[in-house]
Amino acid sequence: MDRREFMKKTAITAAGVAVGSPVAAMLQSTGDGRQTKVLLVNGSPRPDGNTFCCLKEIETQLLKHGVQSEIVQIGRKPVRMCINCGACRNNGGTGCVYDDDACAEIISKMATADALIVGTPVYYGQPNGGILAIMQRLFFSAGHLVQNKPAAALAVCRRGGATATLQTMNMMFEMMNMPVVTSQYWNIAYGAGKGQVKLDAEGMQTMRTLATNMAFLLQKIHADGNPAPKRNESPAFTNFIR
Repeated sequence: MDRREFMKKTAITAAGVAVGSPVAAMLQSTGDGRQTKVLLVNGSPRPDGNTFCCLKEIETQLLKHGVQSEIVQIGRKPVRMCINCGACRNNGGTGCVYDDDACAEIISKMATADALIVGTPVYYGQPNGGILAIMQRLFFSAGHLVQNKPAAALAVCRRGGATATLQTMNMMFEMMNMPVVTSQYWNIAYGAGKGQVKLDAEGMQTMRTLATNMAFLLQKIHADGNPAPKRNESPAFTNFIR
């Protein structure tokens, strides 16, 4: 069996769902009895475009594994960037001082979410500027809400720039102690016109495998009722001057 055939069979196995399995038959729950939930953020201004199609594929697969999810649209309204005002450090951890855009809604929903998946179209080899502004404000003003929660990003492009986009997104997750959930390939799907991404068979399978891996990891994390590792060291901040 060559490498390509091995990867194909492995992906098919990972993406498959046993209808009669205990996970598929009942909703997953956390240690405190809540139903496990993944927050899916559509970082595209289009509410039903290719990025949304990828998130719907993930949502469907998550439910097959007993995991609930919710898709949040950032929409087309203006999104503020972080202005480093510091107000979030003095408001008791309730989030950003700007409370009237999509970021505020996402902060509110992250309080009860167990994981995060963010989808974005590729703009000039980068994530959409709106989703970048939201993620930076979310992590800076309400980072305690995402700590130790599994995360993944997905990128949709016509031709190129998706790997650079994923790298940008994943760097934020790694700084927040968020386990990055993998798939059978990079979380990329290709499409130009509306809905064309559904024709990318490998891309859609990659989304399903991502959802399967997310469900598996959440099940393991919450199995013993202790989802966060204990850390005894205080954060150390250094630079290249001292």
